[in-house]
Amino acid sequence: MTQELFKAVIVGAGPAGLTAAYQLAKQGVPVVVLESDPEYVGGISRTVNYKGFRFDIGGHRFFSKSREVEDLWTEIAGDLMLERPRASSIYYRGQFFAYPLKPIEALTKLGFFESVLCVLSFAKARLRPTPNPKSFEDWVVNQFGERLFRIFFKTYTEKVWGMSCQEISADWAAQRIKGLSLASAIKHALWPKRKPRNRKDVVKTLIDTFRYPRKGPGMMWEACADKVRQMGGQVHLGRQVVGCRFDSLSKSWIVTARTAAGEKEEYRGQHLISSMPMRQLVAQIQPPLPEAAVAAAQSLRYRDFLTVGLILREQDRVADNWIYIHDPGVKVGRVQNYKSWSPEMVPDPSYCCYGLEYFCFEGDQLWSAPDAELIALAKKEIEQVNLGLQADVVDGCVIRQPKAYPVYDDAYLQHVATIRQALEEHCENLHLVGRNGMHKYNNQDHAMMTAMLTAKNILAGERKFDVWAVNQDAEYHEAGEVGGQTVSEFAAASGLPVPSPVPEQ
Repeated sequence: MTQELFKAVIVGAGPAGLTAAYQLAKQGVPVVVLESDPEYVGGISRTVNYKGFRFDIGGHRFFSKSREVEDLWTEIAGDLMLERPRASSIYYRGQFFAYPLKPIEALTKLGFFESVLCVLSFAKARLRPTPNPKSFEDWVVNQFGERLFRIFFKTYTEKVWGMSCQEISADWAAQRIKGLSLASAIKHALWPKRKPRNRKDVVKTLIDTFRYPRKGPGMMWEACADKVRQMGGQVHLGRQVVGCRFDSLSKSWIVTARTAAGEKEEYRGQHLISSMPMRQLVAQIQPPLPEAAVAAAQSLRYRDFLTVGLILREQDRVADNWIYIHDPGVKVGRVQNYKSWSPEMVPDPSYCCYGLEYFCFEGDQLWSAPDAELIALAKKEIEQVNLGLQADVVDGCVIRQPKAYPVYDDAYLQHVATIRQALEEHCENLHLVGRNGMHKYNNQDHAMMTAMLTAKNILAGERKFDVWAVNQDAEYHEAGEVGGQTVSEFAAASGLPVPSPVPEQ
């Protein structure tokens, strides 16, 4: 138990938590970071080391439209970063299709009859688009036509989310494949490659190269944690936060954490920066939030996944960084090829290393299956999708990632607006950052930007920046859009008070 008063107690040592700690510690501000993982920092951006073979949990391209984020990566990692070619594919009906789609290749491989139907379907979508698309399906059909949607988007997306594409909000499509359409894909495939004058003009889905730490994204966040410690900040692993209480007398947060040994520790801070899942945070806050906010938090949903890492004898079958599996005959949703991310992820060049990603819900049959059973399944399916032979697999491991993706169902926006309003009315000096902290399916550059703005607010002593106004490209706008509607517009339209910045106390 510590009696020290920190300027900020930060929950979570992922990209958001460590970025906030780094920016504050660099200014001499006393901070402490509490991370539940007993071994790794980085959260979902960590790199797991298994017998010298390294596994990136999800696959992380280091590219951002934000120059500020790019500069911070360079400041933290510097020479640790490699420039890597981007290559990804879709596996469908026994064939590999380049992704982003190369229309001529795709239509050729699909065959003449299917190609004609796809073109007609696209023409129909352009002539009669769905106005104000609400679902993922509506949004993608508008961009590509129904036929291409069913071939190249539906199966994989429903594997990821475990729900119909009609149940998934269009917000997710607008964020994850922003700027991508059949027209932009054709232009990218046929037009001479020119470096954009402004990186903000780049469609992130279409980038050809990206930076990547030599030994995986965890290398970046391990370097960041080390720098935080060198500047006087504290980073504690194996600390599961179990309580967040605001003391109105001292105007400080008292955060209770449980160690791996089961002991409880308390940390006191003027500010609380939380990247833990919003549902988890609301349940821990004392004094409790109003019932409506608690109910809204309990209604938030998450999708989990596990990675089966397979080590194989190298057969040089594929050069892609990752492959989307659109074959409904297998359970695997995506395959990472770690040697293509960086050769240093694989210590012996005579081997290759794949990560087979299975999307599931925590506690379901797949999640709860024994590791040996999951490795056997992955060995069988790696052969089914023509990426390797079972006989070539020499070892494997299983890595589970709970709450990997906040679910964008048709009610999530209402729930988040309700929770935000309650937090702003009842919680002083509480800051939400990152993917799960804000229940926003964002990339690590987005998560970092929310933390960078939060640090600026704390240093300024007032909320000069609205972190909810950071868009998917990690760019800050005065009006933060969520899908086609700003958060404030949604709140007003729903009859909720409009969220507004609360002055620091």
